[in-house]
Amino acid sequence: MRYAELRRHTDNEGDHLTPQGIADAEAISRNELHPPYAAFISTGAARATEALDIFRRAAGQDDVPVTEVIGLRSSVEDRWRESAKAAGKGADLEAIRAVDPDLVEKESSLLGQVLRGVVDALPDGGRALVVGHSPTNEAAVLGLTGQVVRPLGKGEGVLLMEDDGRYWAEPLH
Repeated sequence: MRYAELRRHTDNEGDHLTPQGIADAEAISRNELHPPYAAFISTGAARATEALDIFRRAAGQDDVPVTEVIGLRSSVEDRWRESAKAAGKGADLEAIRAVDPDLVEKESSLLGQVLRGVVDALPDGGRALVVGHSPTNEAAVLGLTGQVVRPLGKGEGVLLMEDDGRYWAEPLH
């Protein structure tokens, strides 16, 4: 089996974590991580990498590099924002799909393929910590597993599991 913890970055202002975002990432580091990790994956956004650096340091794995996988970051972020806003506060992917079905279908497929590559590159029994964004983390899970997961708040995550080519997600505890 292989595992990937997908987390949304913590509180940010622009592309950097706020002091509260740093404090929240440190709290997650103390109570919610499941090391060791075979890979630390960032979308390449500074806020995601900053949160991931805090998690990596807390896991005692400074020797494992952060890998940027920019394919986990949508190239149409503004369209996601507009569709999510039109779908209403706290909208899940089904609500966003009702507003822009083409966006959810195409982006979920693309993001899911990239996420599959991340998971498939892990050694058997390996675990990755992936920090990204909402709703694109959720879209990647949908594209890979067919599951709609609830919207992720800042710092929240899901656990993606792979066993013999089957993929599924569960809430991260």
